[in-house]
Amino acid sequence: RINNGAYGPLDFLYHFDLPKISPGLCNNAALPVCQIGYQKPMSTHLLALQSALEKLPQTSRLMGLDLGTKTIGIATSDRSRQIATPITTITRTKFTKDATELLAIATKENVGVLVLGLPINMDGSEGPRAQATRAFARNLAKLTSLEIVFWDERLSTAAVERMLIDADASRATRDKVVDKLAAAWILQAALDALRQA
Repeated sequence: RINNGAYGPLDFLYHFDLPKISPGLCNNAALPVCQIGYQKPMSTHLLALQSALEKLPQTSRLMGLDLGTKTIGIATSDRSRQIATPITTITRTKFTKDATELLAIATKENVGVLVLGLPINMDGSEGPRAQATRAFARNLAKLTSLEIVFWDERLSTAAVERMLIDADASRATRDKVVDKLAAAWILQAALDALRQA
């Protein structure tokens, strides 16, 4: 089921496991948690997410998805829905194979809601990428009973790229982790919006 609704929290915290990245950007070297500024949440997607969560057990996790043309970045929340952690990146091949792999991870991680980044234009309009994302969600909804909620992902990849560059990560490292970190960016934004609601 697809639950339509947008967002972008004031503060974004996410946990990532990248030993080559300097902990200087983080609040705690032992538990790297970094902060990036965001805009105020928009109510539509937040309400959709709150509605989806009302039907789930408290221990169900959320999964964040950063959908690209070649990859799908994946992140999950902890059981308390406080921190988003990047999990993996799927290399896209065919839809059915990609969806099967994605949903297998969701089952393993006890996921109850999929938070899918929606690439809205800076002026708030939706272009071909957003339309492709909505089409992906419609097809995915045919294969799962999990609720699918959209979340405004404007500047998510750019923000993660900037953080990695500031952390002196090599291009090879950036290419390897940027998609799953963008998924964590998207999911953490949703988690923060839930806490601030």
